Amino acid sequence: MDQFPSAPNISPVGPAYARAPGNNESAGKRLSGKVRNGSVWLRRNLCQAAWAASHSKNTYLSAQFRRLAARKGKKRAIVAVGHTILVIVFHMLKNQQPYRDLGADYFDRRNAEQLKRSLVRRLERLGVQVSIVSTAPAPQPA
Repeated sequence: MDQFPSAPNISPVGPAYARAPGNNESAGKRLSGKVRNGSVWLRRNLCQAAWAASHSKNTYLSAQFRRLAARKGKKRAIVAVGHTILVIVFHMLKNQQPYRDLGADYFDRRNAEQLKRSLVRRLERLGVQVSIVSTAPAPQPA
């Protein structure tokens, strides 16, 4: 991993080894979003691993897949999860540390207040009047 100084150097941004598609638009001009040359073997295996990770339960990668697939579609979400796997592996090898999953509720914990407001708005759009009462926070799993 010493030949890559940082995660962006191995990822699709910059002089990448593993290429993935992009979507660049500036001033109304659309630039190429095609997959550039890179390791075909690595790209295929990352997508295969991403498909497997997307079907696992209660993991950060499956939560990321569901979150992105709802907005961008399944295939783009798979490429993004594959990129995440590549960055995770880079950091594991670079720092000599085991993988620590962030958990399926990572995105909920990241901005809890925004999630509360969003869920209240959704319920109110369904015609339900909501009042929020705070309780003690749920214990975090170890």
